[in-house]
Amino acid sequence: MLLELNPESGLPLYAQIAAAVRRAVGAGEVAVGDRLPAARDLAQSLDVNMHTVLRAYNDLREEGLIELRRGRGAIVRQGSVASAGIHQRIADLAAEASRQGLTADEVVRMLRKEYS
Repeated sequence: MLLELNPESGLPLYAQIAAAVRRAVGAGEVAVGDRLPAARDLAQSLDVNMHTVLRAYNDLREEGLIELRRGRGAIVRQGSVASAGIHQRIADLAAEASRQGLTADEVVRMLRKEYS
């Protein structure tokens, strides 16, 4: 799994890392049960603070995409692969809506309209 960060992006580095992992899982580059790089190793390879990677991993854990276990690291969870693409699209939508000045309520209203 190759991750590239864009320091010129308006997106925080931790969010870029989480997005890259979501894309890799959604594209099948990382499968259920695969272990992600250790936070320290990934931080070193990306030349970022380890806490930046840990924040990305924590966000992915909260989404249910990965499981974090002491001594085992970050592992892609069963059942999470299908939702990875949707999580990424939602994150992309939120970022674009924010750039365009839309509020979260406006985006939710638009989404509900499309859902019905």
